[in-house]
Amino acid sequence: MIGKNAVGKTNVLEAVYLLATGESFRAQKIDEMVAWNYEVTHLGAKVVNKHGEADLKVILTRGIVAGEKARKRQFLVNDVARQKQTFTGNLAVVAFLPADLLLISGTPGIRRRYMDGVLSQADKEYARSLQSYEKGLRRRNKLLDMIREGQVQKSTLVYWDHLLIREGAVLTDKRREWADFLNEQSETTRLVYDYSAISEGRLAQYEKEEVMVGYTMVGPHKDDFSLETKHRADTAKWRDLATYGSRGEQRMGVLWLKKCEMAFTEGRIGEKPVLLLDDIFSELDSEHEALVWQMAEQSQTIITTSDELPKTQRKLHLMQLG
Repeated sequence: MIGKNAVGKTNVLEAVYLLATGESFRAQKIDEMVAWNYEVTHLGAKVVNKHGEADLKVILTRGIVAGEKARKRQFLVNDVARQKQTFTGNLAVVAFLPADLLLISGTPGIRRRYMDGVLSQADKEYARSLQSYEKGLRRRNKLLDMIREGQVQKSTLVYWDHLLIREGAVLTDKRREWADFLNEQSETTRLVYDYSAISEGRLAQYEKEEVMVGYTMVGPHKDDFSLETKHRADTAKWRDLATYGSRGEQRMGVLWLKKCEMAFTEGRIGEKPVLLLDDIFSELDSEHEALVWQMAEQSQTIITTSDELPKTQRKLHLMQLG
């Protein structure tokens, strides 16, 4: 898709991403995905893959429709309502966005959200455990506040402690598997997974502090990762790209991450994911651009750009969309 800025090109990619993952790659709240001055947004697509055909639909609201309370988000497959964890997996995507440099230089929360997105698409057990863990975390944090105010006893935490430990172990194990897969793909770039272990002992260790601050201080919701490359002058040493990498090296790190994501997802679901490229070529030099086109040649790709594409790439793009 070629067009001027602010005409809605990214909205199309966001819609495809939402139909694949149930989430937006830019909106933090469901309300932000509903068009201004509208109460409802409908998204739909027909997906054809090795399992056959499926009609996917997502319905979004701000919680009120025609003056009545309504669900903020609904998922349907062939017009049958589905939970998010059973809706995802019908369509797999990998998005490459200008803001992806934040995967290296941004906050741990951005990187955790990325891990969750990759693994939830590729692994339904991970998606289920993540949903259960996040629900349990919210409940436990609320109880910590209530304990501090003297409204409930500490014994109310026991059930939620066990839930977080059980589901947290699933998340940690699968994140480790993902990190190990990435690190098998290159000898010069690696992902360092910094995990926060959760156990009865660690929860007991931070019990007083958690009651004071009102939130759970250990567990997968505190995980992070970093990317490192081998030092050019001394290949025995590794450099953290966030601290020591140039902007170009950081872009290469993100590109490596996306290539690995494509391979990981395909390996888990048995199909190539759709590649979404959002106006990234103005940020890339010729070397990086060539690598992106190599990725595009290997998968169905949807591209947005404000510049005319080279003739050869334009043919490729039209062939994939047509």
